[in-house]
Amino acid sequence: MNDSSDRSWAEAQKRSTGRQLPAKRWIVAGLSIAALGTGWLVYSHQRNETAASSGPPSLPRVRASRPLVRTLDTRRAFLGQFSAVERVELRAQVGGTLTGIYFKDGDMVHRGDLLFTIEPQPYEIRLAQAKALLESATARLDLANREHDRAVKLLESRAISREEFDTRTAEQHTARAAIDDAQAQIRDAEFDIHHCRIAAPFTGRVGTHLVSVGNLIAGSRAATNPTTLLATLVSLDPIYLNFDMSESDYLAFSRERVQSKDSPADRVEIELSDEARFTRQGTLDFVDNVLDRSSGTLHARATVPNPDLLLTPGEFARVSLSLGAPAPSLLVPDSAVLPDQSQHLVLTVSSDGTVVPRQVEIGDLRDGFRVIRSGLTPNDRVIIDGLPYATPGSKVEAQEAAVSPAAAGHS
Repeated sequence: MNDSSDRSWAEAQKRSTGRQLPAKRWIVAGLSIAALGTGWLVYSHQRNETAASSGPPSLPRVRASRPLVRTLDTRRAFLGQFSAVERVELRAQVGGTLTGIYFKDGDMVHRGDLLFTIEPQPYEIRLAQAKALLESATARLDLANREHDRAVKLLESRAISREEFDTRTAEQHTARAAIDDAQAQIRDAEFDIHHCRIAAPFTGRVGTHLVSVGNLIAGSRAATNPTTLLATLVSLDPIYLNFDMSESDYLAFSRERVQSKDSPADRVEIELSDEARFTRQGTLDFVDNVLDRSSGTLHARATVPNPDLLLTPGEFARVSLSLGAPAPSLLVPDSAVLPDQSQHLVLTVSSDGTVVPRQVEIGDLRDGFRVIRSGLTPNDRVIIDGLPYATPGSKVEAQEAAVSPAAAGHS
């Protein structure tokens, strides 16, 4: 009886436990969802508070400055190339064997310095032969003179005929011609001997020697036959700087030169490829008389002193030429000018902070400042720093900046 009651009670306990377990699971899940919802509300509230405290996103900061206004003469910059005032190809006027080279490749040589020698012996032999002919012709002339003097006396006494007298006179003239011929041969041989020594015709820099000692040299006085090129020689001080100017630039230059006798129009300034400013001066001494219609340019040339021999023929340089009288000009830092294909742009800031691009026409460079011919006004605020953060149409926070007027003082 008792065993049966115990089994019934145990079965009742199992059924009761089976009903309570799902209810506990639902309670735990509900508590977890409530905890997550509370955490999300707290996080959202904190994020909203942080956003409200930080305010709207900050604008890019740039530095802007108004263009400098300076009174400058109107200049144009051209690309030029140096060339030698004097250039010569050293070639022999006489043929023979090259016996000596008396310079090192690339040396500076002075006028009259010996550069090459050619074997003179064949021409010395010719000189000796010409001198021997002169002695023979002189002896024949002495005999012809005596014969002519006797013929004169015999003709007066009618001892000889007129025909025989004329023969004696012709022999005298022939002897004199033989002397002239011998003297000419002597001078010719001496000329050849003299040109067996090739000297520098002017002071300059000699190039590399193109023929070695022992080679047979082909020479020609009139260069009618192929001759052997031995080396080249160029002068360096002074030196030419050649460049081309457009038709409009030439007209502006011509008008300025006509209007003022004291105009600096004939003075040029030169900047080398490794320099950031114009450090040398020259004089414009040649402008061609015909405009090249195919290119629309006119060739010009300046002479530049080169006492330090730094300038070399073939080297390129920038030429700055004055084309007009001094006038008010706008200048901005060169770094503020942006290339746009074949044009140039400057970014400005409007009154409401909007970036506005301006297409400008640029002039020459003045100590780091670019001359602006057109496209800007003195009241425009030009972005000079922070350009990577400024895009046309965007908003920026512009900080006023001042550029040093001394940096643009070159005129």
